[in-house]
Amino acid sequence: MSNTVKIRVPSRLHLGFLDPSGDAGGRFGSIGLPLGEPETAVTLSRAGETSVTGPDSDRAGRHLATLCDHLGIRARHRLVVEEAIPSHAGLGSGTQIALAVAAALRTLHGLPLDPGADALLLSRGNRSGIGIASFSDGGVIIDAGKGPDGGPPPVIARIPFPDEWRVILVLDKGHEGLHGDDEIEAFRRLPPFPREGVGEICAQVVMGVMPGLIQQDFHAFASAISAIQQMVGAHFAPAQGGAFTSRRVDALVHGLADAGVAGLGQSSWGPTGFAFAPSEEAALAFLEAIEDKLVPETEVRIVRGRNFGAKIAENHLDMVGS
Repeated sequence: MSNTVKIRVPSRLHLGFLDPSGDAGGRFGSIGLPLGEPETAVTLSRAGETSVTGPDSDRAGRHLATLCDHLGIRARHRLVVEEAIPSHAGLGSGTQIALAVAAALRTLHGLPLDPGADALLLSRGNRSGIGIASFSDGGVIIDAGKGPDGGPPPVIARIPFPDEWRVILVLDKGHEGLHGDDEIEAFRRLPPFPREGVGEICAQVVMGVMPGLIQQDFHAFASAISAIQQMVGAHFAPAQGGAFTSRRVDALVHGLADAGVAGLGQSSWGPTGFAFAPSEEAALAFLEAIEDKLVPETEVRIVRGRNFGAKIAENHLDMVGS
């Protein structure tokens, strides 16, 4: 029996939808990559009274209450959110804190993990399946979109991200991406995604992204990501005021492009932008090229892609007589 459980779950990049309108099969379909940082980290312990503290504690507390009711758990808990992925930044914070709390509760009480069912219960993964898949394992993930059964989108490919490649994150701490009712309304107002665009995106995934990763051909991978992002960004531009929802991120990403960076885009509704570099040294050189464009609201980080999922650590009760 566990006394305390600690969970660390990754943020993720959403690199683009395969079919936002669902005309070719499962709606949406996604390609994404979990990241080495930032992470969400929670600690759950047994307690005399329930308490929830730390960043994003309101959301974590609601998830804990919903899960306890659903699973028939009447025990009291101390839930501490040690770290939280920035909210509404396009990095999957909502899905990850939901799955972190669910996994911690299930592990604490000796129940099997079920991230797909827990995500549906907590209203996560309504479009992309990348966040749910990132909990289970790492690498570049491709899902087939929402099917008629309403379950989590099936993962159809998962390819390791090369260890030497890097991700450049461009963050805007003074801006939030669309979420909640605004996101739902944005999807409602957008026109159908062109059928020929779906074919082009899928071709870029199959003929560019996947072989680029398998053969560790950085140019092929990054060029395909840029092509996908250009098509997806143009489609969503009317809802977010351009290909990038943050003008500050837009300026920095274009500065990276001028410096020769490849694989540029925005994760989900942003505001986080991203680019890829073939090495740590190349990424550092690219950052030097945009230092004069940074403002107090912005931050640029060099991070690794993540080839593993959530980390779970347990402390066990000493059993009398054992």
